[in-house]
Amino acid sequence: MSRVLIIGGGIAGISAAARLAPHADVTVLEGEDSLAYHASGRSAAMFLRNYGNATIKALNAASADHHHHADGGVLSPRGMMMVASAGHEEAFRADSADLGLDAITMDQAASLWPILNRDTITHAAYREDAQDIDTDLLIQNFARSARAAGAQIVTGARVTGIERMATGWRVTTADGQTHEGDLLVNAAGAWADTVAQMAGLTALGIQPYRRSMARIALPQGMSPADWPFVDGVGESWYCKPDAGALIVSPADEDPIEPQDAWADDMVLAEGLARYQEAVTAPVTRMLANWAGLRSFAPDRALVIGADAEEASFFWCAGQGGYGFQTAPAASQLLADLVLDRTPALDASTVAALDPKRFA
Repeated sequence: MSRVLIIGGGIAGISAAARLAPHADVTVLEGEDSLAYHASGRSAAMFLRNYGNATIKALNAASADHHHHADGGVLSPRGMMMVASAGHEEAFRADSADLGLDAITMDQAASLWPILNRDTITHAAYREDAQDIDTDLLIQNFARSARAAGAQIVTGARVTGIERMATGWRVTTADGQTHEGDLLVNAAGAWADTVAQMAGLTALGIQPYRRSMARIALPQGMSPADWPFVDGVGESWYCKPDAGALIVSPADEDPIEPQDAWADDMVLAEGLARYQEAVTAPVTRMLANWAGLRSFAPDRALVIGADAEEASFFWCAGQGGYGFQTAPAASQLLADLVLDRTPALDASTVAALDPKRFA
């Protein structure tokens, strides 16, 4: 049985472990003290089948059944609405078509989202089948499956060294421990290029970008539980209900070095101002704020497969803002490739995800 080392305990690494553990001796190395600490733990995750480019949409479609049914499912109804003001008609039509949204009247929009400002918003579109993803449940389902199949998940294991040996890989962690494997899976998120370089391989240009969030209070007595996810045209901001409040993002995408990210006060203020123009409920106080890193390859598709230079080094990276919604299909593809099986995905999608496309 092959020994597989997976670097990274976010949704990419944990889903990969769950898929591989029944067929290999799997060890996951996570640098933080808990799983899904960085991007995976800071996501306003939605399942939007039409979100992303054509390759991402193919992964979304292939992930749908798992999200709906595996372990009882992880989805709950939410709906998605996009709004725009006068002068943005062209962008509104383009975004609506891309996301599969149907135009609705202002009366319909206001019934779905009671804080809509009808003095500023003139266009709205909606689709009912957008859903919340219970991200913690998805992580725990994959982790439980991985452990049940014998995987070892090691937290607090920050990687400090990677050595290619004649028989495989040796990975050293900050506590001085070493772990050896025949194959190495790079699921390190924002640190994916760093891990490749530590292994003596070429970075692929996977760039982390900061995405900020604020949780804001609503007027007393107002419950957003049944409100949709709402997106400003051009993804200029978005919001969704969260534990009796709203989380609002300025939809920022600022390039940044891999790190424990934090929100920029000015970016939050500007994003909240854009959101405020669309609503009647005043932004009175911020209950909390945070930021995560969304890491994209140059073509904004995921990178899944064997490295062009080293067949025993596999990439599972570049999830961008699509990590949770694509995880079931992405991890299945990774397992198919690691185990030398014919992928369930079609050949064109597999090729579009292959790291060798950058060689």
